[in-house]
Amino acid sequence: MTYSVYQVDAFTTSIFKGNPACVVPLDKWLEDEILLNIAKENAVPETAFFVQDKDAIHLRWFTPDLEMDLCGHATLATAHVIKKHLQNPESNLIFMTLSGKVSVNVEKDYYFLNFPSRMPVKSELPSNLEKSLSKKPQEVFKSRDFVLVYENLEDVKNIQIERNIFDTLNLGTGGVIITAPGDNVDFVSRFFTPRATLLEDPVTGSAHCSLIPYWAKKLNKEEMQAKQLSQRGGELLCHNRGDRVLIGGKARTYLKGAFKVK
Repeated sequence: MTYSVYQVDAFTTSIFKGNPACVVPLDKWLEDEILLNIAKENAVPETAFFVQDKDAIHLRWFTPDLEMDLCGHATLATAHVIKKHLQNPESNLIFMTLSGKVSVNVEKDYYFLNFPSRMPVKSELPSNLEKSLSKKPQEVFKSRDFVLVYENLEDVKNIQIERNIFDTLNLGTGGVIITAPGDNVDFVSRFFTPRATLLEDPVTGSAHCSLIPYWAKKLNKEEMQAKQLSQRGGELLCHNRGDRVLIGGKARTYLKGAFKVK
């Protein structure tokens, strides 16, 4: 059978920037092994699969290694495909996911993800994580991901990871966020995943489920601008809303194609 696939760069206004995701519309779910193999073949940080029925859009996310419980950039990419290519007239799209109901509100060229807030709590720095870092953080927090807080943008930009040591961490679907106050934005970050095919994620929407409440409290601000300082880079508009966060960004389609699964 032939399936459509769209590759979208999320959290950016330009192709070759932001975080690439593939989006695959389905009439019904394929076996999990096939979904994972498709994600491996796509070889981008995340592939989103969705099935739409009369009541909801059911959405799942796969890296080349495993199924994720929450992914921001691939959700944004999915909303972009549904709006721009499948011509859905709704301005608010509701998705049913492993993390419950999430929505995307479309405002002109912006897509605002309505995700659960994950306020990180004070934590100890695991010894193998500390040994893998070129510089020790000032503070350590933990939610799904470790949140390592540094003094300034240059610390985040210049951090080096010793992967042989880093990959001894077992964080399940979690990763390690490196963050600090920004210069021209409120805060900056980078995101790393141990044992993953792709060590550094270009732009990580789900990481901002923890970054937004942390920096909202730290800066005493409910609306913030953020940048992820990966090689591709990404820009995000962030709103703190109690037990929810709004993560805004733009997207650009890189390609549309088709593939066959026998």
